[in-house]
Formats: sequence, C-alpha cells, structure tokens
Amino acid sequence: MRPAPVTTTHLVDFAPRPAPRPTGAPTGRVPRVARLLALAHKVDAMVRAGELRDLAHAARVMGLTRARVTQVMNLLLLAPEIQEAILTLPPVTKGRDTVTERTLRRIVAEAEWDRQRLLWNDVSGASRVAE
Repeated sequence: MRPAPVTTTHLVDFAPRPAPRPTGAPTGRVPRVARLLALAHKVDAMVRAGELRDLAHAARVMGLTRARVTQVMNLLLLAPEIQEAILTLPPVTKGRDTVTERTLRRIVAEAEWDRQRLLWNDVSGASRVAE
C-alpha cells in the first residue's frame, strides 16, 4: 500500500528587498583618473596580447578619438609611485575629483621621474612620494 500524498502550503514573499550595504565599506565613487589609468593598463595589455592591433584600433573599438586614447595612454608614462598613488586615491564622496587627467598632463610631459614626483607632490598635496 502506498502512503497518501502529503500537501504542504508555504507562504513565500517575492517582494524586492533593498540589498544590504556592507558595513565599513567606503562610500563614494572611484576617482575618474584612477579609472582612466586602469583603462590605460588594460588597453596596453590587450595590445601586447594581440587582442587589439594598435592604439588606433583601440580608439575605434572604444569609440574615442586617437588623440583621446593617446592622452589616456600617456598616464602610463608616470612614475610607478605616482601610478600607485593614483590607483589608491580615496573614493570621492562629494564634489569634484581632487586630481584630474588634465592636471596630470604637465606631469606626464616631464621625462624624469624625479621631476614628476616633485610636480605630483605639488598637485596632490601628498606627503612626499618616495624618491
């Protein structure tokens, strides 16, 4: 003999719930210049891997002008310590970014990393980047 089927009833709430915010997580957004520097590293890796033929091809794929891609890629000419400082900038919680790609152009124009570090300290107000 077979046992009789059992029917159960469950109340399921499908109402959307707000995602819980992690506690202690920084609020704000990543500074634009940090995103641009990360993009420059990504494009450089894609060109080296052969995924993109060259920077002109990258510009077409991204829908940017070649001049703009050059400006972004020039961020790779910054001293490694400056790049690290840019990538670790604190999130922007309100107002404008403290450091912009445009303000970095005169630093990028300097070929010597020691000179770049001095200019970076002026721009960022940082307590001396290691020399």
